[in-house]
Amino acid sequence: MSTPSSLVDRLVQQRVELRLKDNRVIVGRLLGGDEHMNLVLDDVEERTAEMTRRLGRVVLRGSNVISLYAAGGPPGSSP
Repeated sequence: MSTPSSLVDRLVQQRVELRLKDNRVIVGRLLGGDEHMNLVLDDVEERTAEMTRRLGRVVLRGSNVISLYAAGGPPGSSP
């Protein structure tokens, strides 16, 4: 059975998209994570309905993450 931490391990060094509880979208290269799903990302871009900004390297608390997708986005998101 696949666990959240095994998913993180498979996605290390890949571009991922995260959806957060406050409706922000974070896109960046996943550097790693821990058993609590706290994540470290590099080359991060934050997107909201009003703006997009570059953040560089960030650490995200796992409890704020709603979903994590590989760079292609969620299934069925392509035109």
